[in-house]
Amino acid sequence: MMFCRHFPGAPLASYVDWLWYYDDWHPDHSREHVLPDGTFELIINLRDEKRKLFDRKEATRYQSFKRGWLSGSQSEYLVIDALPNSSMIGVHFKPGGIGPFVGMAAHELRDRVVELDALWGSAALDLRERLLEAPGPRAKFRVLEQLLLKKLSSARIASNNAKAVSCAVNRFSQQPQVQKIRDVASELGISHKHFIEEFRREVGLTPKLFCRIRRFQKVLTQIGSCGAVEWADVAVSCGYYDQAHFVNDFQAFAGQNPTAYLSYRTEYPNFTRAVA
Repeated sequence: MMFCRHFPGAPLASYVDWLWYYDDWHPDHSREHVLPDGTFELIINLRDEKRKLFDRKEATRYQSFKRGWLSGSQSEYLVIDALPNSSMIGVHFKPGGIGPFVGMAAHELRDRVVELDALWGSAALDLRERLLEAPGPRAKFRVLEQLLLKKLSSARIASNNAKAVSCAVNRFSQQPQVQKIRDVASELGISHKHFIEEFRREVGLTPKLFCRIRRFQKVLTQIGSCGAVEWADVAVSCGYYDQAHFVNDFQAFAGQNPTAYLSYRTEYPNFTRAVA
């Protein structure tokens, strides 16, 4: 399988963590969980097969997506199919970075996956055709980056409140377990209620939920590729007040308990094989 990333320069780097591309993937499983990380993901399918997003409770129910879609900020894991010979390209946005590219408040897309042509119209179809024609990863990244730059150039200028939310996102991402939402709002010069509203508008999640997800992500980063983990030590170091609290959060975000996660994770921490 070929997999590569592209890290954009300014001004996209303020909104996008990276662009990614993979080709000729042949998984050893048929379904997988995609774990939440507090941000948006744009995905273009470079094959003709429709892709499925399964209901978490009814395994036979699913939505189909064909050409391209946008996954909003998720509060739980997603269950998707894993097909052989897959090829996709996408954009991993920074938390709070989606606004200029969709023309709507981020919370309107929370816990949703939306066809890209419903958001961008014919521009989404044109983008996919250009990506299919582009020869190789570098050319494909250029095509995708040009489209993002065009969207960004026509977007509204960020408000002072949006900039304040960006500062809060950075703080919460670095230390999600020790921040008090009211104190952060006060330091930024925004009322507690207004801060929560603006945070939801820019990020798609409440500050409290975002911190919970980022703390969960801190756990995944801390355990890395370790084969054996002292979960009690991890829970304490990541700021969980007891083991039950830690396990409940982990189960909610991963769809698996911590021990099962170690057995079913893939080489990418936010993707795990679905339990049959």
